[in-house]
Amino acid sequence: MEENCIFCKIANGEIPSATLYEDKNFRVILDLSPASKGHALILPKKHAANLFELTDETASKVMVLAKQIAAVLQEGLHADGVNLVQNNGEAAGQTIFHFHMHIIPRYQNDTVNVTWRPGELIENDKKEILSLFEK
Repeated sequence: MEENCIFCKIANGEIPSATLYEDKNFRVILDLSPASKGHALILPKKHAANLFELTDETASKVMVLAKQIAAVLQEGLHADGVNLVQNNGEAAGQTIFHFHMHIIPRYQNDTVNVTWRPGELIENDKKEILSLFEK
C-alpha cells in the first residue's frame, strides 16, 4: 500500500466507499463521478501504478472479475452494453496512478463518450509495428 494513494486507502477500507464486491485482492466500488448509471471501478488492494506494474496473475484476475461485475450490472440495470476502460499514463487519460478498471454500463442514446475518430493504417507504420513482434 502506498501511503498517499487515495485508491489504496479506498481499496483497503480506510476511506468509505459504495462497495459492490470485495475479496482479499480487490474492492469494486461505484465511481463518485459516474459516466453512466452503474459506473464502477475495480481497485486492486495491492498498489500498482498501472497495468505494467501488475503481476500477470493479478491482471488475469482483473479480467475475470470485470466480466462477472459487468454481467451483473448489465442484467440488473438493463444496460444495452458495457465499456471496460483502463488507462495507462497521463497521455492516455490516467489521472490517479493506482491501476483501476472502469466498468461503464451503456444505454441506447446515452451521452457517454468513449470513442475515437478512426484513422488509417499507414504501410510504414504497419511494418514498424509488425517488426516489434518478429522473433
